Amino acid sequence: MQRIILTSKNKITLLSALLIALAFISKWTAGNDTLFTGALVFASLLGVMPIAIQAYQALRVKVVSIDVLVTIAVIGAFLIQNFEESAIVTFLFLFGGYLEQRTLNKTRSAIKELTEMAPESALKENDNGEFEVVNVEEVETGDLLLVKTGAKVPVDGTVISGKGYINEASITGESAPAGKESSSKVFAGTILENGTIRIRADRVGEETTFGRIIELVEEAQDSKSEAERFIDRFSKYYTPAVLILAFVVWIFTGNIELAITVLVLGCPGALVIGVPVSNVAGIGNGARNGVLLKGSEVITGFSKVDTMLFDKTGTLTLGNPSVADTIHYSGNRDEVLAYLASVERESDHPLAKAILQEIGETPILQVAHTDVVRGGGIVADVEGYRKTS
Repeated sequence: MQRIILTSKNKITLLSALLIALAFISKWTAGNDTLFTGALVFASLLGVMPIAIQAYQALRVKVVSIDVLVTIAVIGAFLIQNFEESAIVTFLFLFGGYLEQRTLNKTRSAIKELTEMAPESALKENDNGEFEVVNVEEVETGDLLLVKTGAKVPVDGTVISGKGYINEASITGESAPAGKESSSKVFAGTILENGTIRIRADRVGEETTFGRIIELVEEAQDSKSEAERFIDRFSKYYTPAVLILAFVVWIFTGNIELAITVLVLGCPGALVIGVPVSNVAGIGNGARNGVLLKGSEVITGFSKVDTMLFDKTGTLTLGNPSVADTIHYSGNRDEVLAYLASVERESDHPLAKAILQEIGETPILQVAHTDVVRGGGIVADVEGYRKTS
């Protein structure tokens, strides 16, 4: 029963909100005090159930938690028949827990997105020299793998043969794809934009650069800043102190309602959950946007930063080349663009894609005898003419 109630906290929160709304609407529109009181009593009883269960679980391990404080406050509100106060307190406490859980879930989804970027399969060379699809977990150090255009590099490794351009923005932050050939190093999680390469696995699984990044982000979320450690220590003594203060107020004033008011106002829910939720949300948002924050302590340090220096422009760019300017040396602009587009269509180079995007719609001519000149573009025969791009 306890498990069912705790797993239904969000539904209980929603139902509690509806009951409170029904209570006030019935009072303001129809003046129905019976429905007003009944709805608030039901909302209070419904809302306090998960809080009371959590308070009981905390007391079993000898911890006086905030849930204990709220439960006592609600019981006190019932004793003085202040059902309006008890219903609103339980709802606000449950709603705060919902916001906290929603923030944590968003953060976990950021980690999940990061994890999903990791490749799941690889083309592994078997004893017959043929390549078969296997799970990336089956790849071992020293295995030979084939990576085709558009595929993710499954492991950290060394290129044995072939050539191509790899988008390494997720690892290095470089905007332009890096050219790879024999003896070049490649990283897991990067994408081969064009070409075909054969690689030898050097590091696999969690030992890859990408695997270590995921591990660092997960460790960062579990770490606590000095502010969080202080709040943890503070809340341990604060809750009993509020209970004692409320008891003292009741003894000296004899006003139970005033004592219960002290209990309600003393609930430090926002204080305890505010710092960790904001830090975890910051780490998760950073991971989703490609920024690795190594713990809550780093976020605290960032609050004092007023200047940031970057070692290369590639760190700040999107990695999608585009044409910035054009100069035409021929009077027949449309014919030149048609020749250019026809030749560039023969290449998978990122710059060729940028040129085609800039040209847009244009007639495509028949291309023959294409030759790629390393570092010098592409040469091809177009309708009997030798064109260089």
